[in-house]
Amino acid sequence: MRQLPAYECHIRSRANQVRLTRVFVEGELQSGSVVELPRETGAHLAKVLRARSGDEVVLFNGDGREFTGAVEKVQGSRVSASIGAARTIDRESPFQLTLVQCVPRGDRMDFIVQKATELGVARIIPVLSQRSVVRLDEGQAASKQLHWRAVAVSACEQCGRNRLPSVAAPQPLLSYLGALAQANESLRLVLEPERARRTERGTRSIDIASRQSVSLAEIAIGPEGGFAPEELEAFDLSSFARLGLGPRVLRTETAAIAAIVILQARFGDMSAISDDSSRTADS
Repeated sequence: MRQLPAYECHIRSRANQVRLTRVFVEGELQSGSVVELPRETGAHLAKVLRARSGDEVVLFNGDGREFTGAVEKVQGSRVSASIGAARTIDRESPFQLTLVQCVPRGDRMDFIVQKATELGVARIIPVLSQRSVVRLDEGQAASKQLHWRAVAVSACEQCGRNRLPSVAAPQPLLSYLGALAQANESLRLVLEPERARRTERGTRSIDIASRQSVSLAEIAIGPEGGFAPEELEAFDLSSFARLGLGPRVLRTETAAIAAIVILQARFGDMSAISDDSSRTADS
């Protein structure tokens, strides 16, 4: 099966299959006007999708709305589109989840940002911990932030989100924890597989199944070698409870996706799926 580009959205009807391309546009969108699409997006539309004048598109800028639109003009790699009617379509989870993710090596952070965006995470905070293999100076951190934001934009184009998750610049883990406000109603969790299932002095473990309702949470995922003991103590002081995901040791990218799915199924907009599954099992 052909792999679709990130921002192609397919909608099936009884008679045929209509492809609508979702395009993120930075800045204000106003019905009745014409906008030039981002150069990279325009090049993809013109050269890969063979877009022509009149082809329908969906435009959004992250404010929660999306606009009907149509390709107005194709000139080389430059594509402009007319902006039609606006519609507010909310695909955001009521569960506001922040992913605090230690930056892994290679391109695995791209995968994590992409999947976290698709799964409805509200904020992504890349951090560098004691055992992180990746080291970034200030310029590299700023460059990575821009790159990961672009990954999140592409994921929103694909999955239908009309609001972008915020993606912070990478920062030292202890700097992030030191700047946190006192915990209020937020649920704070840190993955710590080896000791999460037994309570020790100075640590807090948690069973999320016992929690009734949570609208705000943070989940912290460690690097390849896990968090250092002093970092776990810092999490304890910042009111993070330790959480395990079963008897197997997961890769950092696997742990991130698994944790997000579990929390969204327990507290977010995947709960209807889990509820339906349990009713089916009971019947």
